[in-house]
Amino acid sequence: MNSAPSSKEKVLFNHDAAIDEFMAAVLLTTMNNVDYLGSVIMNADCIYNYAMQAQWKIQEYLEIDQTENPITLSDARQWNPFPWVYRGDCIKENNIECLKDIENNPDWPAYPDGDALMASELKKALDNKEQITMLVNCPMTTLRNVLEKNPEYAGAIRRLIWMGGAINVAGNLDPTTIPAELANPKAEWNAFCDPHAIKWIFENTSFPIVLFPLDVTDQAAITAGFMADLSFQGSKYKYSNLAYQSYEIVADESFYDMWDVVTTSYIPHPEFFAKPSPMKLSIVTEDYWQGTLFEDDSAGRDVSVVFDLIDPDGFYSYVLEQFKR
Repeated sequence: MNSAPSSKEKVLFNHDAAIDEFMAAVLLTTMNNVDYLGSVIMNADCIYNYAMQAQWKIQEYLEIDQTENPITLSDARQWNPFPWVYRGDCIKENNIECLKDIENNPDWPAYPDGDALMASELKKALDNKEQITMLVNCPMTTLRNVLEKNPEYAGAIRRLIWMGGAINVAGNLDPTTIPAELANPKAEWNAFCDPHAIKWIFENTSFPIVLFPLDVTDQAAITAGFMADLSFQGSKYKYSNLAYQSYEIVADESFYDMWDVVTTSYIPHPEFFAKPSPMKLSIVTEDYWQGTLFEDDSAGRDVSVVFDLIDPDGFYSYVLEQFKR
């Protein structure tokens, strides 16, 4: 007899292994309403081998089943590479106190194929008449690559939740880390890294897109109070200890926010946020303004944009409660 289909939301996480993305991956494993299918890491805001080993160590430390929550590496490449000064955070993550003595995965390299995992999960969902939420907190390159080869797999995507872009606020390109001739004031890194991939997704798919731009993620700072609470919980709970030591790497950086954890929290708690606003968006792919999202009523893609975190207390309390384990 076939078992009844799961009522949990199937989520595949595509990210590029910044500190907050590691914490988003951990958060996904705590969600009772989510069937977390694993991570597909893109070598973007990270250094791929250190990124893979860091997430391996995190899951070993927390005793998370590596088979049920696989860690894979995409072969996607960057159009505008992230600055090396950002990408080194995954090296630091490997060396935090609670992870530094955990051995690397002895079977790597070669690394499990992330493009193959994404294609396999989408095909399986399509065959079973199910759908997957794609949580993409990095450039859209991997998703574009998989769907270009298998356009029918788009039918298996329930929705794409994407952390990227900036609408009514400044972008986050920094002329101290890239040439000033490229650092336009409107682009956000996940959009700037590969605007061509976003353009392809916008023009060649029709599944719903929920966008978390800097407008809302800028509202999720790593506050002193949040860090104090994590530190207090860390004496008793491994998840909190890991999160505190991880966020310590970046907590003093004024520009660093919880971009990925706040986006991930939307899956179980959309009520923390203002109702998404419908917009028609396009993206600039060439020259100085590349990576800029703009409203385009004539040819833009329908996108639901989340602009505001209306219950920040609820958000921080939720994350802290999930990390009490």
